[in-house]
Amino acid sequence: MYISDLALNDFRSYREVVVSCQPGITTFVGENGQGKTNLVEAIGYLATFSSHRVNADASLVRQGANAAVVRAKVMHGESPTTVEIEILAGRANRARINRGNAKPADLLGIVRTVVFAPEDLELIKGDPSVRRRFLDDVMIQLRPRMAQIKADYAKVTKQRAALLKTMWKTQRRGGIIDHATIDIFDGQLARLGAHIIAERARIVTELRPYVEQYYREVSGGKGVARIDYIANIDERTGWELPSATQLETDDTGQLLADITAHETQLQDVALTEERLREALGQWREQEIERGVNLVGPHRDDLAISLGTLPAKGFASHGESWSYALALRLASWRVLRDDVSGNWADDGEPILILDDVFAELDARRRQRLADIVRQGKQVFVTAAVGDDLPVELDGQKFSVHEGQVTPLDEAVDETIDEPVPSPVTSGMHDDLRGAR
Repeated sequence: MYISDLALNDFRSYREVVVSCQPGITTFVGENGQGKTNLVEAIGYLATFSSHRVNADASLVRQGANAAVVRAKVMHGESPTTVEIEILAGRANRARINRGNAKPADLLGIVRTVVFAPEDLELIKGDPSVRRRFLDDVMIQLRPRMAQIKADYAKVTKQRAALLKTMWKTQRRGGIIDHATIDIFDGQLARLGAHIIAERARIVTELRPYVEQYYREVSGGKGVARIDYIANIDERTGWELPSATQLETDDTGQLLADITAHETQLQDVALTEERLREALGQWREQEIERGVNLVGPHRDDLAISLGTLPAKGFASHGESWSYALALRLASWRVLRDDVSGNWADDGEPILILDDVFAELDARRRQRLADIVRQGKQVFVTAAVGDDLPVELDGQKFSVHEGQVTPLDEAVDETIDEPVPSPVTSGMHDDLRGAR
């Protein structure tokens, strides 16, 4: 799978731009603030309907415009598919597939991406929400139906939290609490939450060997990286991951086997739903008293360890970079190896490296370049071309003041807009018609 043409209208800094792409490595070079990251951000948005830079879609719409359009021609083998998403500030997005109207959810899975950016250091150093989002982005690309389950779960938790606050006020006034309604919400939370936990646990199982492999390759063999899924339901029912002391002094092999066995149990949707129902019953009084949802996958985390110590707080800056890269490369490999879905035979994700090489030392740059050269399509952004290893050969574009030009056509600081090809001209016409 690869993108052959990308067209943007009123997306971020771009009023209108069209770029023709090829398989292999494509590099966008330009100073900060010129728009190079906006291009790869748009590609990533087609895969997950989210940005790696901001949480609100309204930020993606060019100032003064009512909507932004991202359109791409995606090649699976010899078969082209044209996808389009119209981002409407404050309203539901609209989508088209091959010029026909579609539900936005129908686009999920057609484009797959893995994005690595400087913000990914938060995977190691940041809050659990960052790591949950990492797992969920992989989950939605592997199982597009999970996008709706996740949205439904978010709605249930919001409504349930409001109900808990109402119950607390009623209880405080000495009124009688009706538990029938909260029972209904408990059932919905347990049913939807069990699917999310099961899918996340399965993804962690698939990611684990690749995280270890890629950390070893990127870091040069310094330390053993391991990830484990921490389910909030375990905390609420008394099951805990072994501590660093246990891993140093006890039978490590048996402890790791127990972790893996427990992770397998979490993948049993029926069993996990039952455990969630029980935990919700046990913690109901505390939830009413605090007015918040204390049980469920919205409080889960991904344990990231280096040797027997947690990476957060113990890993050096270079080790943290290597670990964040290993997580993204592992997700790329899991998506690449996936044998399910409509595009299983040609579903290798597009790899996006946004301003990454400038942050790495020479050895890590070289090791990363050797790995990503294996990708079918890789997009790289850089402020300075000299930051990139010479092995990253392929298409190169200069990005300057919103103009994207093949690098061999750029002259000094003057960037002339290239003449569109018949294909890209057609894309311009279609976008104008769509607006």
